[in-house]
This record gives sequence, C-alpha cells and structure tokens, in this order.
Amino acid sequence: MKTRGDSRTSQPSPVLAYAFSPVHKFALGVASGLTSGGLVAIVTVVGLAISPRGEWLGLLSQFFYGYEVSLRGAAVGFFWAFVAGFVTGWFAAFLKNLFTALWMLRVRMKAAPPFLDHI
Repeated sequence: MKTRGDSRTSQPSPVLAYAFSPVHKFALGVASGLTSGGLVAIVTVVGLAISPRGEWLGLLSQFFYGYEVSLRGAAVGFFWAFVAGFVTGWFAAFLKNLFTALWMLRVRMKAAPPFLDHI
C-alpha cells in the first residue's frame, strides 16, 4: 500500500526528472566539435587577413598535424579541432552522466532501509 510519506514508491515530478536526465553524449560532442572547429577556421581566415605570414597562428601546427596558415590549413585545422572538440564534449557528457548516476545511487542507498531490516 502506498502511503503519503513513502518517497520510494512515488514518481518524481517531470521538472525534476528533466533536470537529472542524462546528457546526450553524441549531441554534445558534435556541438563542441563544430564550435571548436569553426573557431579555429575563423581565426585562421581572420589571421590571414590581418597578417599573411601568420607567425602566431603557425604554432597550431604543433598540435594539429598538417596545419598551416592558409585556406587549406583552415580546413585541416577545422578537422582536427572538430575531432578534439568532439572527444572533449563526449567525455564531458560521459562524466556528467556518470557522476549524476553515482550521486543518485548514493542518495537512493541512504534513503533505503538497512538491508534485511524488514524481516
């Protein structure tokens, strides 16, 4: 029989369920990848317009294989920044989902009666 104070059998409100819903890892990865890739491509093109030699942008070749300060380099930089951003976003969503699940498990374990206490 469900009692009024028994929180283990009641369903959470839709707002609360939405607040603790898991983050979609692929979606956050794509969003982070597009943002970081677009940022590197835009910075490369703007850097080319400001300084055609782009000495300060050439340092990105230390991190992104095949990158150079050119329009081709903007495409290569977009690709590598997309990959790095995707991995970062996916991993951030994974960690958020993991820690939220562990926290909810801890809360449920603390709220549950002790093991074999009902016997």
